[in-house]
Amino acid sequence: MRSIKKVAVLGAGVMGAQIACHLANAGIGSYLLDIVPKEPDDEEKKKGLTLNDKAVRNRFAAAGLKRAVSLKPAPLFSKEKASLITIGNFEDDLNKVSEADWIIEVVVESLAPKRDLMKKVDAVRKQGTIVSSNTSGIPISQIAEGLSEDFRKHFLGTHFFNPPRYLYLLELIPTAETSPEVVSFMRRFAEETLGKGTVMCKDTPNFIGNRIGVAAMMYVIHKMVERDYTIEEVDAITGPASGRPKSATFRTGDIVGLDTLVHVADNLYEAAPNDEMRDYFKVPDFLSEMQKKNWLGEKTKCGFYKRVKNEKGETEILTLDFRTMEHRQRRKASFDSVDMGKNMDDVAARVKNLAYAKDRGGEFFWDTTASVLIYSANRIPEIADDVVSIDNAMKWGFGWELGPFETWDAIGLEKSVERMKAEGRQVPKAVSDMLSAGAKSFYKEENGVRLYYDFAAKGYKPVPVPPKLINLKLETDKGKVVKSNAGASLIDLGDSVLCLEFHSKANVIGEDVLQMTGQGLKMLETDFDALVIANQGKYFSAGANLMLILMLAQEGEFDEIGRAIKMFQGMDMSIKYAPKPVVVAPFNMTLGGGCEMTLHAPKVRASAETYIGLVEVGVGLIPAGGGTKEMLVRSLARAPRVADVDLMPFVREVLETIGTAKVATSAEEAKAFGYFRPTDGISMNEKFLVYDAKATALAMVKEGYHLPERKKVMALGQPVLSALTLGLYLWKEGGQITDYEFHIGKKLASVLTGGDLTSAQEVDEEYILDLEREAFLSLCGERKTQERMQYMLKNNKALRN
Repeated sequence: MRSIKKVAVLGAGVMGAQIACHLANAGIGSYLLDIVPKEPDDEEKKKGLTLNDKAVRNRFAAAGLKRAVSLKPAPLFSKEKASLITIGNFEDDLNKVSEADWIIEVVVESLAPKRDLMKKVDAVRKQGTIVSSNTSGIPISQIAEGLSEDFRKHFLGTHFFNPPRYLYLLELIPTAETSPEVVSFMRRFAEETLGKGTVMCKDTPNFIGNRIGVAAMMYVIHKMVERDYTIEEVDAITGPASGRPKSATFRTGDIVGLDTLVHVADNLYEAAPNDEMRDYFKVPDFLSEMQKKNWLGEKTKCGFYKRVKNEKGETEILTLDFRTMEHRQRRKASFDSVDMGKNMDDVAARVKNLAYAKDRGGEFFWDTTASVLIYSANRIPEIADDVVSIDNAMKWGFGWELGPFETWDAIGLEKSVERMKAEGRQVPKAVSDMLSAGAKSFYKEENGVRLYYDFAAKGYKPVPVPPKLINLKLETDKGKVVKSNAGASLIDLGDSVLCLEFHSKANVIGEDVLQMTGQGLKMLETDFDALVIANQGKYFSAGANLMLILMLAQEGEFDEIGRAIKMFQGMDMSIKYAPKPVVVAPFNMTLGGGCEMTLHAPKVRASAETYIGLVEVGVGLIPAGGGTKEMLVRSLARAPRVADVDLMPFVREVLETIGTAKVATSAEEAKAFGYFRPTDGISMNEKFLVYDAKATALAMVKEGYHLPERKKVMALGQPVLSALTLGLYLWKEGGQITDYEFHIGKKLASVLTGGDLTSAQEVDEEYILDLEREAFLSLCGERKTQERMQYMLKNNKALRN
């Protein structure tokens, strides 16, 4: 059985160092190697170092790793993971690739140096070692030409997208000689161990993602110039209004770097002489002028946009006027069609609205979208065998909400093709034949199975599903829903496992979710062996329904708020002390009430990318669904079991974590903050999270689940409260917190130490819960808290929803 325990990453540039970091995230050690400098730099010379010193010889690798570790957002789950990366250089350490199970080349994007390095690697690698290139466009087969048969059998392209930790796509590009076993293994390894979504690509110029993405981007830029739109107008049209990321076209260009965009476009122009959009790959004059001026985007702090300080010392963003080649004040772009789409949560409806709008926004979107849809269909089977691969590449690598063919379905295949033909556009024969055969969409569902139209087979086939993917929507379509209301559903996952799925807006936890949770726990007692709490929305939960709390507080309905809080506390305690296994599966944003529910789970199976925290202080409140109590319980449990141990530092730690609204930026960091236990499981691939949570629940059943013992909580009383209050006062006097934050901190400290208790004593969990609820209600009635809630709701879309 093949496994990968050590990797050699050859090249410590932006991508190489970050790939090494992501391998470390997965617990895999690596050698990160780069070239040896020609001579010591001035700083090294001052230290008396020569080219014989390791510090000089490993300078490029060390600098690459240091740069990567300092990046924001961070490429590592935690900085401690960097210890899994060993730096070196090609001259002294290339023999270490013989220890590696996978060797990945990430050097300069040029064929000659890649081939030269691979020739050296072939001489020292052990037989059977997988070797790959991270090239974004150089033909994979050319890199391996002339090398040993064993090398060629184990060689393929593995194209990560930047940044590797955060972008889900990994393009796999086998050659005609690559062993099918190697391809199959790398696909499974990438998906399960690295948490990637893999797409199989043909060995064609720029593969799938960059071929479609750059073609679409260059067409947009040319049409902007031709039709006299501004950069702001184009970004308003090609952002969320059209199902694309907020960075839209030109902000994306600044992030990626103009030099990278031009390099890929130039490569496409040279490598695809018969491409029908080849003329659009030519770089417009103003882009060439930007390159001459070194206006490359974020890396040079000037690109399509530029940050400056105005007369008041405030940061201001200027926009490039590509006609004058000067940066000017930003101009708000406004289109009725774009504004209308802002009120549409359904991306398909939003895209359809924009496609058929009659204003300048709709016209530009239609022209550029029709072009990319036709172009994408013409690329089958050139760059991929099916529509699914192209759609996934664009969603996972470029952040599109809908792939090209999903977009085509959204705007209506038949209607849009009629319009394309009326405008004289050349609709691909495969699409026309498909319509003639009676197929009216690229995707459809039958009996809970998603199908796609296959051009070669001239019919529908099931969309390939990885073995570890459980799609809750398809399970719902199969009739597996046991009970449901507006906020949540109970779904039978099979094997006597029940799933509680949230589907409220932003997955906020309101009364309907609490009611369905209660019903799920009752069914668990009689009809199922385990319960999984999971969903597949944009994020696990934005917390409790803040809008409802604010409305009730403004109307003075504090008894109603108290009733809701007590119901929430009761639900969390029922989860904690359920007679059978309950597994909570958080991912992405898991805040406030979502964090509190997770804290009470007997077992957690979290996505590696979980951003979790108790953030209630930010809106002038404290956690009152049991979160304050449970963090106290967990922190005290970490104290040494010795006589006369000082427990105050453990209580202070909770005060700081909750009082500063700490949010973990990964599941690993969540363990350090105490939101997860050291024994809680982590899934690298979020799409496999429900499967993994179910497997965790079944393992708990198999091991024989025992109801957790109810234990007392040590409340330290007034002496420790006084000490914590003094600390808060010093923070306030030092300008670290405001007067009102000092007020909230005292409320929180009082709960953590037992309220009016004059000395340390053990209390029931319910005692702390009562204090939580009392403090929460008290703060709800204060004007400053209500103002904070109003501000947060106004400025945070997730909370507002």
